[in-house]
Amino acid sequence: MKKSISAAAVAFGLFMAGPVPANGSVASESRPAAGNEAAPAERKDTISQVVVTGTRNETDVRHLPMTVSVVERKTLENSVSTSVLPVLNNAVPGFYSTSRGLLGYGVSDGSAVQMSVRGIGGSVQAGIPTTGVLVLIDGHPQYMGLMGHPISDACQTMIAERVEVLRGPASVLYGSHAMGGVVNIVTRRMQENGIRTSADLAGGSYGTFLGEVSNTIRKDRFSSVFSASYNRTDGHRENMGFEQYGGYVKLGYDFTDNWKVWADANLTHFNASNPGPVYAPLTDCDQKITRGMATIAVENDYDRTSGSLSFFYNWGDHWINDGYSAGEAPLDYRFISFDQMYGVSWYQSARLFEGNRLTLGFDYFHFGGESRNEYLTDGHAEVLADKAVDEYAAYLDFRQDIGKWITMDAGIRVDHHSTVGTELVPQAGIAVHLPENAGLKFMASKGYRNPTIREMYMFPPQNSDLEPERLWSYELSASQDLVDGKLHYEANVFYINGDNLIMRLPNPSGSGMLNQNSGKIENWGAEAALSYRFNPVWNIYGNYSWLHMENPVLASPRHKLYVGADFTKGRWSASTGIQYISGLYTDLASSATEEYVLWDLRCSFRILDWLSVYAKGENLLAQRYEIMSGYPMPRATVLAGLRLDF
Repeated sequence: MKKSISAAAVAFGLFMAGPVPANGSVASESRPAAGNEAAPAERKDTISQVVVTGTRNETDVRHLPMTVSVVERKTLENSVSTSVLPVLNNAVPGFYSTSRGLLGYGVSDGSAVQMSVRGIGGSVQAGIPTTGVLVLIDGHPQYMGLMGHPISDACQTMIAERVEVLRGPASVLYGSHAMGGVVNIVTRRMQENGIRTSADLAGGSYGTFLGEVSNTIRKDRFSSVFSASYNRTDGHRENMGFEQYGGYVKLGYDFTDNWKVWADANLTHFNASNPGPVYAPLTDCDQKITRGMATIAVENDYDRTSGSLSFFYNWGDHWINDGYSAGEAPLDYRFISFDQMYGVSWYQSARLFEGNRLTLGFDYFHFGGESRNEYLTDGHAEVLADKAVDEYAAYLDFRQDIGKWITMDAGIRVDHHSTVGTELVPQAGIAVHLPENAGLKFMASKGYRNPTIREMYMFPPQNSDLEPERLWSYELSASQDLVDGKLHYEANVFYINGDNLIMRLPNPSGSGMLNQNSGKIENWGAEAALSYRFNPVWNIYGNYSWLHMENPVLASPRHKLYVGADFTKGRWSASTGIQYISGLYTDLASSATEEYVLWDLRCSFRILDWLSVYAKGENLLAQRYEIMSGYPMPRATVLAGLRLDF
């Protein structure tokens, strides 16, 4: 019986592939994404754009002490990427995600995407999926009830209106797993009356096909969104095929100008094959995964107060054949699991007096599931885990403007886990508004992560006595808009210190290994971004992050640089970008690191008002590199397609 799930084949989509935000930082939230054709004067008017991830209610980003990055819908569409993660790789300094092919990510160990924010994400040990960066859909957590890590193949571009990435702990608002940061996918919503329909069809290297159709409707108080997609590839290695199809629907109704209700549902299924590392290839390592989620929410919005009450449910059905190596016999069992997570989330935010905002919230989460090995010989099953846990939490966030120059913020969360007990989580920060569109921010926040069912109960070396992982993060940032909004820069430095990290160590009371709270983390670094729009035709941008880790982790490069440029004139548009990565650990056991440079190019031509054609190339320098040990990435690839808009 294997100790962990091996999963199937997957993906790499690391490319520029269309205009990306100039920097993906706090300032970029208050500006249109690079590639929009807004004139500089229009850009200057958008400084007060709001976001929802730094606080539950819509808030002017200038008043938030934390760093939030935004990637807009236009950028996601232009990327021609089925997942939002490759776009975030380029747009967001300090964020990095792995992949190992053309499409798909998989669900476990080497097959699951590793995400990190400032070196926080997966375990300090190889093979433990991301549990320290929380993926949200409209503020609701999305991770496997048993394993505790997000399902990256469900981070679909087709459902996203925009993606907001909070860099740094967000545990006060979102609880466990938001220790390093959050990726919040804000789902689509039609704002103005009308009907819009679009379709994308594309094909390229290694038998890759991408297809998507989307329809949005707004009729007075009623709105709807429908999307469906089908994607497949043969993969760039033998036994590396991937196929995914899914659909998304969202319905909304505004009862009054102050009250609205909406509900949505998303379903995705994928089949994948994992060829194994090149030094130990696998046969019949296949998986069939179905994931679903549904939400219903009632929202209110008045002049002095706003809030929401929502119910959510997400689940997964997994069938996995772990495969076998040369000289071994095929496995006589299949791993089967069903997991679920559901809960209720409520918050109400009120302006008690001038310059004040008080937010009170409550969350309840129930998650768990069952896993077993089903044997082919006689049909009997061995249960590995059948467990469920609950979390209850209340939080308070208080924000106050002091004159015109200062905004102070403080928050606290009390979180109770049915197994590991109660955790108290504070944070505090300040934003200083300076002349000439400049700002300074300081943030101190605690992050934590409760141990997962997998770590406590599911596979050796499980340990039911585990405690939460904990850290403190400190950040100082500055940003400014100059030259009538044409030039934007930002920079920040941070320091992170934590302990109690879960590690696999020799069992002190017996033989074998045991999960123990013995790990430590100490990271510090700096991030910077710069963008300049010469005119409505040309735009350049770039971002850089440097990370020092006393205890290295996977998927956390020491240096990450991205530089890009956009050109838009008449019916033509083009964009190109170069990404440089160095000091990327691919195997902690051997301390192996990787360094590479990727060059990507995309161009499109609008033939008619409703018809465009496009082509893109990735890794045009045909670099040989790995971002996961034993999984060489594809060399130069191309994709071409057409887009219809009605």
